[in-house]
Amino acid sequence: MKLSFRTVFWGSAALIVIVLLVLAFRPRPVPVDMGEVMSGPMSVTVSDEGRTRIRDVYAVAAPVGGRLLRVAAEAGDAVAAGDVVARLLPSEPAFLDARTEAEARAAVDLAEAGLAASRADAESTAATLELARSEHARIRALFDSGIASQAQLDRVASELRAARAADNRARASVNMRQAEVEAARVRLLGPDGAPGGNGSVLDIRAPVGGVVLRVLQESETPLAPGAVVMEIGDPADLEVVAEFLSTEAVQVEAGAAARITDWGAGDDPLPARVRRVEPYGFLKVSALGVEEQRVNVILDFDAPADSWRRLGHGYRIEAAITVWETGEAVQVPVAALFREDGSWAVYRVEDGRARLTPVEIGHDNGETAEVLSGIEPGRRIILYPGAGLSDGVRVELRDPE
Repeated sequence: MKLSFRTVFWGSAALIVIVLLVLAFRPRPVPVDMGEVMSGPMSVTVSDEGRTRIRDVYAVAAPVGGRLLRVAAEAGDAVAAGDVVARLLPSEPAFLDARTEAEARAAVDLAEAGLAASRADAESTAATLELARSEHARIRALFDSGIASQAQLDRVASELRAARAADNRARASVNMRQAEVEAARVRLLGPDGAPGGNGSVLDIRAPVGGVVLRVLQESETPLAPGAVVMEIGDPADLEVVAEFLSTEAVQVEAGAAARITDWGAGDDPLPARVRRVEPYGFLKVSALGVEEQRVNVILDFDAPADSWRRLGHGYRIEAAITVWETGEAVQVPVAALFREDGSWAVYRVEDGRARLTPVEIGHDNGETAEVLSGIEPGRRIILYPGAGLSDGVRVELRDPE
């Protein structure tokens, strides 16, 4: 049977259209990023911001109240134990208000009046004593001549002793009144009349040798007892305190290895070791206003002092502490993981298609996760799986742009 040209032409055209429609509506491979399941060493660390501090900081304080003379020492100066680092003068009297001044002047007048009365009593007792002495001398002479009796001599002797005691009492009263007058006059002294001099200067000495960390009171000023003038410490005795979330601090143990990073001198981290995890947590508000329960973790440098000698007291650092590590572990990038029916899963690439693969995950360090079961090393997996992926979908490697 011979086909006409028209039949062949339209048949071919229809076939071409069908092929084009099939190609147009055929599902295209989904472009994806791919990674690989690896096997090798793995560690998990927790990291947070911290600061350096000198282990023992000594606060040099005023032992008594007084007027501090200007401090010559500056931050960074080396001092030896016993060096004079500050000097203190006695406090100056305060200014008197009108009422207090009037009361003080009245007290002076009262004391002066009492002094005058005591002096008058002293004059009276002195006269009585003089009379008693004359009477005693006269009776003594008569007694020696046999005219006066023993009773008369004993009486005048007793009167002489009484007069002498009254005179001593009157003199003591005069001295007491004079002291009261001086005390009342001192209460009238203002700042301009304050006593003082080199003989009343108190030297404040450094309790230990080290370096002046900071001077809290430099200028001349009145000080209360116990006011801190400066702080002294040894920069070679440096430690690190990092504030970790309590949920991270429970994973840290004393003796764990750590690294000090972002400390400002190149990219080389400084090795360190955890000395103590403090048992007391505290509440801290983050920069975003979130209340967080924090715990101080204390670390010691595990490197020669020359490598961190440029660090000082209160410098900012980043501390990374190793909480788990192993020499061999099957690992998958965290970017490949997603939740499927309450469990972890990945998409492995097999014959150009995505295959849903449930996996069991162990430790996670934020970049890779430990695979306990479900997939073997060397398998290609899909990174950042999107909602358009499903089991059996054809995939291709995304072209880098």
